[in-house]
Amino acid sequence: MNKVLTAALAASVAVSALSTAAFAEGKKIGVSWSNFQEERWKTDEAAMKSAIEANGDSYISADAQSSAAKQLTDVESLIAQGADALVILSVDSGSVGAAVDAASAEGIPVLGYDRLIEDNRAFYLTFDNKEVGRVIARSIQAAVPSGNYAIIKGDKGDPNALFLLEGMMDVIGADVESGKIKIVGEAFTDGWKPDNAQKNMEQILTANNNNVDAVMSENDGMAGGAIAALQAQGMNIPVSGQDGDHAALNRVARGSQNTSVWKDARQLGAAAGNIAASLADGVDMSAIDGAVKWSGGAKGVEMDAIFLAPTPIDKTNINIVIEAGHIAKAKVCEGAMAGVNGC
Repeated sequence: MNKVLTAALAASVAVSALSTAAFAEGKKIGVSWSNFQEERWKTDEAAMKSAIEANGDSYISADAQSSAAKQLTDVESLIAQGADALVILSVDSGSVGAAVDAASAEGIPVLGYDRLIEDNRAFYLTFDNKEVGRVIARSIQAAVPSGNYAIIKGDKGDPNALFLLEGMMDVIGADVESGKIKIVGEAFTDGWKPDNAQKNMEQILTANNNNVDAVMSENDGMAGGAIAALQAQGMNIPVSGQDGDHAALNRVARGSQNTSVWKDARQLGAAAGNIAASLADGVDMSAIDGAVKWSGGAKGVEMDAIFLAPTPIDKTNINIVIEAGHIAKAKVCEGAMAGVNGC
């Protein structure tokens, strides 16, 4: 990664973008969601829609339901509805280019949201996913410095799955090479779906006669699936994920999940709404407040991007998500074990 924003700059993006976004009043911002089954995206949408409407713009959206073909149709529909800018959470990086082509043909700017669309016609807004992978790995390494690790990866069509894995290996790679840590199983998970993750974890456990000491999961939903497989075998080992899902945070409080790396979806969603409004008003991508040049994708395409900083949440700092209003104390602390900070 050429350059990553500091946490202070990342925290100010949503606010600083307001001044440029205000000029886009009355525009339509179209949002193509990959799949709305995940709890995470509802939080993003609420923040994004609020920012868009606060700027005097209107929000239109579609849910691709994990279908790359439907996403292209959705994008074409959003264009037909008069979208002045598009926010796309891509289903598949290999297929989304057709959607960018369709938007580009109509002169409509595109913001690749959370997942990379490696095309210099798209602005890239996300959390630093390699750092998320590093945080997941650090949390597991601290709990289990040596032993047998399993890795539950995301969908193979999503570049984030590889960014997260790269970040993990930045942390544990040397120990894997030395044999201190052994990767006894790893699998991509279709659609990032918890039930598919559970099946992957079951297969890893079977192949290793349950001899697994820790699990690095690339998101919280899949962590839940992995934990279900472990609990079916009477096992409770460190498992880390990301997204700050409410169920995952409660698992952290209960002790069945080690860490959830919280990416404040409200911050990301608000920033997207404001940046999209600026793009709709004709602001050049390179002129967006906080934008940096980045070429860390598989193709090395130089893009304009903003990366926000994640926050690891474990039993020592659950108070952070409570105090931020991300989750109610009663919900996160239900059944909590002793010594959880904030409960």
